[in-house]
Amino acid sequence: MDKKIIFSIIVSLLILVFGVFGYFYTKNYTASKIYSESTILKKNSEENSTQTIPEIKEIIRESQKKVVMVELEDGTVGSGFLYNEHGDIITNAHVVDGASSVKIRTTDAKGYDGEVIGISTETDIAVVRVEGLKNIEPLTLSPSTELEIGDEILALGSPLGFQNTVTTGIISGTDRELNVEPYIYENVYQISAPIAPGNSGGPLLDRKSGHVVGINSARIEQGNIGFSIPISAVLPLVNGWSETPMRNLPSVTSFDIASKVNVNKMLETSDYLINYFIESINFRDFVTAYSLLGSDWQSNVKYETFREKYLHINAIKIIELKKEIQEDKVIVETVLSIEEHNGNKNITKTYNKTFVVAYENDQAKIISEKQDS
Repeated sequence: MDKKIIFSIIVSLLILVFGVFGYFYTKNYTASKIYSESTILKKNSEENSTQTIPEIKEIIRESQKKVVMVELEDGTVGSGFLYNEHGDIITNAHVVDGASSVKIRTTDAKGYDGEVIGISTETDIAVVRVEGLKNIEPLTLSPSTELEIGDEILALGSPLGFQNTVTTGIISGTDRELNVEPYIYENVYQISAPIAPGNSGGPLLDRKSGHVVGINSARIEQGNIGFSIPISAVLPLVNGWSETPMRNLPSVTSFDIASKVNVNKMLETSDYLINYFIESINFRDFVTAYSLLGSDWQSNVKYETFREKYLHINAIKIIELKKEIQEDKVIVETVLSIEEHNGNKNITKTYNKTFVVAYENDQAKIISEKQDS
């Protein structure tokens, strides 16, 4: 057979083989690409999944600039937050009840005059206008966010007059209802973040976004349960006051109710103060713990001596806490479990300690401590 013919046949066969191979390879490869995840979509998905939640310190730092302490002439304090560029502050009605004007103190210690431009007799909400805070960027509200049980939150305010206080927790219940005369709280968040007198009116923030989702408003002493009104429930009301301020402010509470609230406030304040004191010791924040002591105690005990007393303690846990009012003081009896470092061993002991809480210059202080034998 002619060599040219043989060569042509071989070349034809090779072309056929490579053609068939190329057909099936192209078919399978193209199909896999068509039905596989788009690299563009995949990249976007990866970017979204790795999108970081803002650092908690960043959220706190930016939010605290817009959270204020509300002060009344009688020395009582509450909290509030800037919600628009008109200088309007959202707070609780029970914080400003009976007052037409209040003092507003920002975190940089600046003081401003505020005028109450709206207050409800049914919903525990009010608005204070502060001319000196006009055109300042407010906190971001998130009325469309609906938190669920387990979602992390931050509660900001001025408990016991301690400004720039932040507590953390979770949503522990939703759609709660409770009666705290004269208000009825409906469809509110139940929160685990500790709140105390002075927290009222402060913002509840979504941990993920740092946006306002509620207003901290009430606390049940048993179990240290707090409640926050969803911002979506009151936004139409406060917007109305902002656009058309009230000319005549209604009074909410009577004298008898106010007296009862003051007694409860003393008990509640004492509970929070002792827990805060113990928590500060556990975190080895001895400076804060020392600042909670009364002036006479601080005069008789130097800070270095106070600190030395607790250096060998690893942890303190409150097993039991009872409170009783005696005249103008609150007697707080506690049973404490204390883990102490003794040489190379950790020893846990139980102690009965009695704290006495009283007010000094409108500030609750621990004026004495006694360990029962």
